[in-house]
Amino acid sequence: MALRKATGSVDLVDARSGDPRVQELQQRGYDLNEGMAVIYGGTVYYGSDALALISALSDGGGIAKRVLCRVLSNPRRARFLYPALKTGRRIVLRLLGRPKIPA
Repeated sequence: MALRKATGSVDLVDARSGDPRVQELQQRGYDLNEGMAVIYGGTVYYGSDALALISALSDGGGIAKRVLCRVLSNPRRARFLYPALKTGRRIVLRLLGRPKIPA
């Protein structure tokens, strides 16, 4: 919600949906099993850069959310923390029985 409030329209796409934008990102060499992608202002941000951008744009909400956004909006800190967040995501997806995103 904070991201929509800050940027206006936000279109979240499930990478498993078969959306043509997912296929386009994959054709451009982005592995969505290894990192998230954000298209903003015509530029693709991938991995920790996408995390830092989302955090910088969605600075709002409760105290915990504001602190997290401040921490992750710094590209250097986002690069440092991204591997741990990615590992956590993999563990959760495995526990939920979700398959990898098809290439």
